[in-house]
Amino acid sequence: MTADRESWPTLDELLREEAELELAGLSETDAYDLGQLAVAAAREQRLPVSVGVWRAGRQLFHCGLPGSTADNDGWLRRKGRVVMRFEHSSLYLARLCQDKQVTLTEKFGLPASRYAAAGGAVPLRVRGTGVVGWFGVSGLPQLEDHRFVVDILRKLPR
Repeated sequence: MTADRESWPTLDELLREEAELELAGLSETDAYDLGQLAVAAAREQRLPVSVGVWRAGRQLFHCGLPGSTADNDGWLRRKGRVVMRFEHSSLYLARLCQDKQVTLTEKFGLPASRYAAAGGAVPLRVRGTGVVGWFGVSGLPQLEDHRFVVDILRKLPR
């Protein structure tokens, strides 16, 4: 996390944001449409990101845009594992660790090679069901990754 922590959302703000982003459902078609929406927005802004949508441990969408690398794909998967482990955004865990001045490894014993507390992945929570997957991007600074994902999810019908 950067030194400009005051500009980051608080844990309470991130929890409210997650509740606001709850979906009515998440079919394979919904996941594809979500991924396509993200890719179109990223292409329009010329963002060098990898985009991923997962449900129930299955990758339903992936796209690496120009300028992204295999390293972005790795970060994306590591952030997604954090979401599925804690059922909160990867930025929520980044903020939690920063506030407590610990790493995921120190606090939870999770290897950094498999888990990343860095913004950019959010839970896909379905009304009446709970967290069924995650959606994320990697390639920008972590707060920008998070904001991009949230902005895309806010465009979906509720």
